[in-house]
Amino acid sequence: MTNTQVETDTSSTRARLRAFLDQPRIHNVILTLIIFNAITLGISTSDWAQENFGTVLAVVDKIILSIFVIELVLKLYAYGLSFFRNSWNIFDLLVVGIGLLPQTANLSALRGLRVIRALRLLSVIPQMRAVVQALLDALPGMGAVIVMISIVFYVFGVMATIMYGDSFDEWFGTLGRSLYSLFQIMTLESWSMGIVRPVMEVYPLAWAFFVPFIVITAFSVLNLFIGLLVNTMQQAVEADTEAEFERLRDLVRAETDQVDAHVMALKDEISALRDELRQTRGDAE
Repeated sequence: MTNTQVETDTSSTRARLRAFLDQPRIHNVILTLIIFNAITLGISTSDWAQENFGTVLAVVDKIILSIFVIELVLKLYAYGLSFFRNSWNIFDLLVVGIGLLPQTANLSALRGLRVIRALRLLSVIPQMRAVVQALLDALPGMGAVIVMISIVFYVFGVMATIMYGDSFDEWFGTLGRSLYSLFQIMTLESWSMGIVRPVMEVYPLAWAFFVPFIVITAFSVLNLFIGLLVNTMQQAVEADTEAEFERLRDLVRAETDQVDAHVMALKDEISALRDELRQTRGDAE
């Protein structure tokens, strides 16, 4: 067998393997295994489950991990170096690779990283991939918003440390504590009864400091984040729609060209038949 025949057989095998891996049923099987593995990992955190089904859960986890490894090996063979051109393939490789780390006594904390395998849902489900891609596309636009909110935090943090640090050292004694307290206030978690009202008992006008801070951060700046995300996701949807429209237009154009070619061929055949008929009539006369 020549080298050319070997390369042809290898390419054919890889093409068949790619077609097999890209089948919807294979995707559904992998999706089911990811969800099932996430459930079993959650169950394994129970002491009762570990006492009664610990061995079974460990075996199930190893079997599922083995299936994931086999899937990636098959993909590596099927796609070759082009496997690494897809960022989602690299993501899957890292997530599964974490599960292969040794789980010795010194590295027992790594066992908790097994649940990261559930993140493969992001790469398997197209809708989730679109959401993650939208988040990544929105990061550059968020830069200005992050800088702005950082300046606001810094200004208010310095003011809070100067005004309330002496009386409330636990919350505003240092700039770091002030920033952390202001972050808690921005999240609206126990901001009133937990921080602001105790401060107002000593400084009655403290509301004039905290209310504008909440309005600027929680209600204004954070809404900019949401607006950027929504706008980015809308642009992604519009881009996908435009790409689908272009694909359909190219398909229709290709079909139209084929129809035109067939029509022209029929015209040529009809013209040839007419010429034959004229010639036949001329000979008959």
